[in-house]
Amino acid sequence: MNVPANLKYTKDHEWLKVDGEEAYIGITDHAQHELGDIVFIEVETEGETLGKHESFGTIEAVKTVSDMFMPVGGEVLEFNGELTTTPELINQDPYDKGWVIKIRMTDSGEMADLLDAAQYTALIGG
Repeated sequence: MNVPANLKYTKDHEWLKVDGEEAYIGITDHAQHELGDIVFIEVETEGETLGKHESFGTIEAVKTVSDMFMPVGGEVLEFNGELTTTPELINQDPYDKGWVIKIRMTDSGEMADLLDAAQYTALIGG
């Protein structure tokens, strides 16, 4: 499993890539592997401010639908529109082209509760 060292992770298998006060959020390589072929992404929270652990959308694979949760609180600035027509980008490139949303964090201090790459690797049994 690919677990980039420059990202933060949640126990729910989301990742967070910080860029100043903004951050990108997606699901981990482990999560996309467990879900299987991603067929649909729904994010209807663009423009909303959500708290940490709130659901920002759903991800649908061939066999299941799962909620995606905010690793930190923030305003949802943008949804990766490419996922509307090409949801399999999450399977192919979960950490780059397969990002799901971009947010403006409301409290970067909330990142203290997130896992680093080593902790996340241990969580998934790597």
